[in-house]
Amino acid sequence: MTELPEQYRDAVKFAFGDTPELADQLLALVLEGHKTATCAALTSFSDEGEPLPVVGRRDVVLDGQGRPAAVLETKAVMVCRFDEVDAAFAEEEGEGPLDEWRKGHEAYFRRNGGFSPDMELLCERFRLVEVLKR
Repeated sequence: MTELPEQYRDAVKFAFGDTPELADQLLALVLEGHKTATCAALTSFSDEGEPLPVVGRRDVVLDGQGRPAAVLETKAVMVCRFDEVDAAFAEEEGEGPLDEWRKGHEAYFRRNGGFSPDMELLCERFRLVEVLKR
C-alpha cells in the first residue's frame, strides 16, 4: 500500500463498488467532481465491519488496486428507503438520472446480499479534501 500521510494513517479506508473496475470508475467520478455522494445498505454497517460514516470524519478512498487515492470528508448522513431516493441525490452520486441510478443500484444490491424497494440505505454526502499521490 502507498505510504499515507501521517494524519490519515488511522482513517477509515474503503473502496467504492464491488469490483476493481467499479471502484476505479466511481473514484474517477469523485476526482472529476461529478460524485459528491454515496449510499450503502444500512445492514452493511456494523461494529465488527465497516463503521457508520460520521459528519466531519475524513476517510481514505482506495482505488481498484487497493491503493489510497483520495481523502473525503463526510458532510451529511441520512437514512432513507431505496424507493425514497430522489433525483437530486442520484445526480449527486454521479450515477443519475434517477431511473439509471435505480437500475444500477438494484443490480448492485442484488449482487451483494439482496434487494427490496423498501430497504434502508445510509446516504452520505461528502467533499473531496485531498487527492493522494499513487
